[in-house]
Amino acid sequence: MPGGAVSAARKVMCGLLDLIFPDDCRVCQQPLHEVSRIPVCSSCLSAPEIFEAEFFCVACRTPFVNAAPLDEQGLCSLCRLGVNGFDEVYSFGAYDGTLRNLIHVFKFEGVQTLGRPLGRYLAQVLPRELAFDVIVPMPLHWRRRWQRGFNQADLLAREIGRRWNTPIQSVVRRKKATAPQAGLTSAQRRKNVSGAFEVRRGKRLDGKRVLLIDDVLTTGATASACARALKRAGAAHVTFLALARRDRRAPIEFAITAASAGSGS
Repeated sequence: MPGGAVSAARKVMCGLLDLIFPDDCRVCQQPLHEVSRIPVCSSCLSAPEIFEAEFFCVACRTPFVNAAPLDEQGLCSLCRLGVNGFDEVYSFGAYDGTLRNLIHVFKFEGVQTLGRPLGRYLAQVLPRELAFDVIVPMPLHWRRRWQRGFNQADLLAREIGRRWNTPIQSVVRRKKATAPQAGLTSAQRRKNVSGAFEVRRGKRLDGKRVLLIDDVLTTGATASACARALKRAGAAHVTFLALARRDRRAPIEFAITAASAGSGS
């Protein structure tokens, strides 16, 4: 083979290797020293820490700066009022720093191989004694799934399904393409996703304990809307499991109370 052809072939091969095994970590941009299908260094993969708070709701586990927003049972006002459609929440970490970057690489850069290590994070915070009849990934609207090429919640659910030996069923569909939630208040978010989900025709979940999985929990509006659809189909209990949640360590309860007082309702 002529020297020029050899050189060209070598460049093509190197390009393919760089694509399959990148030189730099997608998170910290430092050189990768290990050959892996995951383009993230071991330091970044081990950096995220479990979310902790001294004061939190015992049901939705929203963190607070003090115990004032919680009643004697440890419930926040939203859970006391039954605003949340789910029964309990577990989440691994705060949606910031390295964990936020990992989720962006996973979801927006299409690095699906991150599904397994991120799924292992979820397994760390879900109590082993909990039992579920079915695991349900949070659905994407068909347009969003077509654009992204995959549903990140599906990949996370597979890891938990394997570890808990529990079947995964995509029984819910997102029938309405809602506007982006960013920038909306909690009330606006709930209105935005109201009626967005439905259980597929012919599917019932009578008496079943359901584990609903997604990547990020912000206000809980989307999770609540999906959980309500599951309960309309007969689910007895819905646990929501998220990879990360926004740490709104601010007295939002007081803001809700003030807004209610001002509106007279």
